[in-house]
Amino acid sequence: MSIKSLVRTIPHYPKPGIMFRDITTLLKDPIGFRITIEALAQRYANQNIQKVVGIESRGFILGAPLAFAIGAGFVPIRKKGKLPAETIGHDYELEYGADRVEIHVDAIDRGERVLLIDDLIATGGTALAAVELIEQLHGHLVEAAFVIDLPDIGGMTRLKARGVSCHALTEFEGD
Repeated sequence: MSIKSLVRTIPHYPKPGIMFRDITTLLKDPIGFRITIEALAQRYANQNIQKVVGIESRGFILGAPLAFAIGAGFVPIRKKGKLPAETIGHDYELEYGADRVEIHVDAIDRGERVLLIDDLIATGGTALAAVELIEQLHGHLVEAAFVIDLPDIGGMTRLKARGVSCHALTEFEGD
């Protein structure tokens, strides 16, 4: 079974010209979801990851079972104002405008080995903001992982140029 075959494409969403890659069709498929988590868990099982950091919101869906599978803790990065305790934040640009993400100040201990996870990398704005937050907390970012890379948009290239190791399970070119 191909993970890519379980991803639905929605043309012109959320605005004209965007080909939205919807992973809800992958997530609802029990075999596809299991294959996705197992593929990620196999890659990170022996890397001594201490925290899996998931970006709101689909990063939560992937990150929590992945953290469980590899014996790590799970840390959410959320949009502004959603976390109840003391936070630090980072503003960033994304393909549809601007936003801010935040993390609890006590979420990552200095030197902890961290894996960043999200469903998709497009421009890389959200992922780069998350990297900034992990670094501000002095976490050691092992890798940024995604189910889908959109290589023609260049987000993974931006992350790599920043010195971040990256991995994606599949990609959609030309979009």
